[in-house]
Amino acid sequence: MRYDLVDLRLFLHTVAEGSITAGARRMHLSLPSASSRIRALEHHAGVPLLVRGRRGVRPTPAGAALTRHAREVLTHAARLEGAVAGYLRPETAPLIVLAGSSAMHRLVPQALVSFLCEHPDSDVVASERRSSQTVQMLVDGEADLGVVLDDEASGSGLDTEPLGDDSLVVIGQAGGVLAGRTAMTFREVAEHPLVGLQSDAPLQRSIESNLGPHAPVARYRTLVGTLGAVISLAAAGVGLAVVPRRALDQDGALDVCDLHESWSHRRLSLCRGSAARTSSPTAGALADHIRRAAHHR
Repeated sequence: MRYDLVDLRLFLHTVAEGSITAGARRMHLSLPSASSRIRALEHHAGVPLLVRGRRGVRPTPAGAALTRHAREVLTHAARLEGAVAGYLRPETAPLIVLAGSSAMHRLVPQALVSFLCEHPDSDVVASERRSSQTVQMLVDGEADLGVVLDDEASGSGLDTEPLGDDSLVVIGQAGGVLAGRTAMTFREVAEHPLVGLQSDAPLQRSIESNLGPHAPVARYRTLVGTLGAVISLAAAGVGLAVVPRRALDQDGALDVCDLHESWSHRRLSLCRGSAARTSSPTAGALADHIRRAAHHR
């Protein structure tokens, strides 16, 4: 049986996004074309690969097995293509860096300031993505470097290195409801008005995905686009917020306490993509700047 690499990439994007429409958009395909490709993939496999529902799709057991093996196939294919394409792709093409909300707030901008000043002939495109999307794009050779939650990178086959703690904490106006508190559960946090990121932000989606069906319904007074805005609103007393500790300045304008949940303990990793250019001196230099920014708090 032959598997087309485009079909495998489409299937992985569809599973990651939970939607054929979103998978088609990631592949720059029309929805009819993407649906036809997935039906053909199921026909050749001889078993259903996706369970289709009103809220999207999820893989069947056979689809989950295909997902695991397709990642390995595409990783090796990307390395094969990169080994040849690396000789043709100009070193001056922009490096592509992906990271989640936390790293894009301070870590990546700090690294870019020092890197771009030292390398005036190099360009960088930095984009915010969920960790799962970043890992997949690195595996597919669509990015050079990524900063991800370390549990998302396990089993991906990518070269990774730890960058440090990225645990979540609760913040609020200094002298407010957090005064004297050292830790709170999310259930306790949700008893107060909150401020947070917009629903499509990687950090907000991560928090929501960990709450579970029996979590209390929180009242968000506002959802904004950046962590900086969330922190400013919390400092002004608009509401409490759940943010990564590394996103905060040590200026005493906020009260901070630990978020007492198992999922609040997180660590970041730096991942290198499978494309050949990832091993270039320029990509290595950018990785060094990210590493230094991560350890300079």
